[in-house]
Amino acid sequence: MNTHKICILKGDGIGPEIVKEAVKVLDCCAEKYNFKIEYDEALLGGCAIDACGTPLPQETIDKCKKADSVLLGAVGGPKWDKLPGNERPEAGLLGIRGALGLFANLRPAVIFEPLKGASPVKDEIIGDSLDLMVVRELTGGIYFGERGRRVSDGETEAYDTEQYKVSEIKRIAKVAFDMAMKRNKKVTSVDKANVLEASRLWRETVIEVAKDYPEVELNHLYVDNTAMQLVRNPKQFDVILTNNIFGDILSDEASMISGSIGMLASASLNAGNAGLYEPIHGSAPDIAGQNIANPLATILSVAMMLRYSLNESEAADAIENAVNKVLVNNRTPDIYTEGTNRVSCSEMGDLVCKALS
Repeated sequence: MNTHKICILKGDGIGPEIVKEAVKVLDCCAEKYNFKIEYDEALLGGCAIDACGTPLPQETIDKCKKADSVLLGAVGGPKWDKLPGNERPEAGLLGIRGALGLFANLRPAVIFEPLKGASPVKDEIIGDSLDLMVVRELTGGIYFGERGRRVSDGETEAYDTEQYKVSEIKRIAKVAFDMAMKRNKKVTSVDKANVLEASRLWRETVIEVAKDYPEVELNHLYVDNTAMQLVRNPKQFDVILTNNIFGDILSDEASMISGSIGMLASASLNAGNAGLYEPIHGSAPDIAGQNIANPLATILSVAMMLRYSLNESEAADAIENAVNKVLVNNRTPDIYTEGTNRVSCSEMGDLVCKALS
């Protein structure tokens, strides 16, 4: 029997509620598919500030490094908004990504059949289904390049530098091509090579990596055209590979095609495929403690964890199928439509477990 060590970071706001339901589903999978989970818990974000005076205690880093994977709820809230940027809950999230070497962000955009009507994109564009993956470089680019302010011609100007090394581009490109080999064998690399030198190096390097994957179709799009094509014809995409800032923007656009931010999971992986898994939505402090949050994005993050870090693909498929089955008749308030059953956060977790069994 395989044993997987999971570090739980419940975080702030609705984080503890949605993580509780995700763990419930993970336990159901472990029993059904004959593996064992060993849990550890640690603090990250606002709860860590309150308890330890820092958003990322060293104990949290140590526990996460010992784990096979990390499950995170959400961080942040107005309680901590007045703190300096490097002391706010979000700094803890950036810090743990760096400490674990999480350079590859995976953001699926999937429409579950029962929720097709919630998409802002017309049915004739979506077709029967939508399933694409954005692979975003997470630790380089303009967010981590040289930055500052200076005086030029008597006035203040600010600058941020987009920079990438060949090695950084190669490793994220490899993730995208490996992903494509398990999907529909198509990679769209997104850049701005008509303007930016960093994008020219990006494109050259991706082309080199592609030589090792002759079965994968590679095409290139400028980022502005990609933004348009995601709305015009999202089904043309399988795996979208892009840098940090472009991926930040495009993955949010792709997520909205699915119709609800409450349904969207994400993964951040390091070179050893250990990862941090989390929903893409925020901590929603306005509804915290009311048992009305949607836990499905966190539950689907568990499915990603099982697939990409724990090598339990059968269990991952089962969770996704169970969610699709439950959604036919049951909705949390954020995705409720007339004619369906309005259920609580904990009830949704119970329903997914029931569908699994």
